[in-house]
Amino acid sequence: MTKNLFGKSKEVESPYATYKLGDFEWRILKTYQRKDKEDTNEYARWFTVARSPHTHGSWEYGDMYIKELMSIEPELTQATPKWRETYE
Repeated sequence: MTKNLFGKSKEVESPYATYKLGDFEWRILKTYQRKDKEDTNEYARWFTVARSPHTHGSWEYGDMYIKELMSIEPELTQATPKWRETYE
């Protein structure tokens, strides 16, 4: 069985990946499933932290559906080499 490479929680300062769209930023701190399982689960989610003009500089933590985040086509601005290998 293949291990979930991103299943261990990371700190805000060192996320697995950072996605941006305009003034919005999402940092991926943990995944709950392997990529192959996410691809077959329409409710697959990531544990994220987000910042926008609406959060007044603060971070908001929570789960986000992958499908919802990727549907707005954010730009991947930072990622670990393993994340890029897996998700790009």
